Amino acid sequence: MEEISIYLPGILLSYGAFLLAIASPGPNVLAIMATSMAVGRGSGIALAMGVATGSLTWGVLTALGLSAVLATYASALLVIKIFGGLYLLWLAYKAFKSAASNHDVEAKELAGGRRSTLGYARRGYIIQMTNPKAALAWIAIISLGMSAGAPAWVTAVIVGGTFVLSIAIHLLYALAFSTTPMVRLYTSARRFIQGALGAFFTYAGLRLLTDRS
Repeated sequence: MEEISIYLPGILLSYGAFLLAIASPGPNVLAIMATSMAVGRGSGIALAMGVATGSLTWGVLTALGLSAVLATYASALLVIKIFGGLYLLWLAYKAFKSAASNHDVEAKELAGGRRSTLGYARRGYIIQMTNPKAALAWIAIISLGMSAGAPAWVTAVIVGGTFVLSIAIHLLYALAFSTTPMVRLYTSARRFIQGALGAFFTYAGLRLLTDRS
């Protein structure tokens, strides 16, 4: 139990960073929004499951890659955390810039026409796996919960927990954005959401840059 309490703050911080990262509309979230609004709830749900599966794939690949690097170069954790911290600060800048912008979120229907349920799920997976920012985000997310000598279960809990969160949040997007009132509500709250994201990413980035554990 004592070991859990040592790593729990970092794990929860990783979860928080992941939740806020998907609260900021990227290609995956915008695709889910647009599909739910233009095509229907079922297609949006299929796309959301594809995105969540892609998120799990990125998480596993990143965790295995970082574990392999740290197994060979223990001192690499400091470099990884510096890199992750700088990336989070860049996300903070982007979030504050979006909050100051007058442009609303633009969600456009996917090109290529309507698809089958499996087709939307496959498309969601491809969108997530071909997003170059996903790898950078996952390095930052996992490094928030890592510390020198952390056991393998810590990384497993981070990846497994974020997969559950990914399914829940992306499905919520698919369900919510199939209704017009939710679209209007999100648009009206956009600046507040982006400002909150900027504040959290600033905190998380500075924490990584100053953490030497």
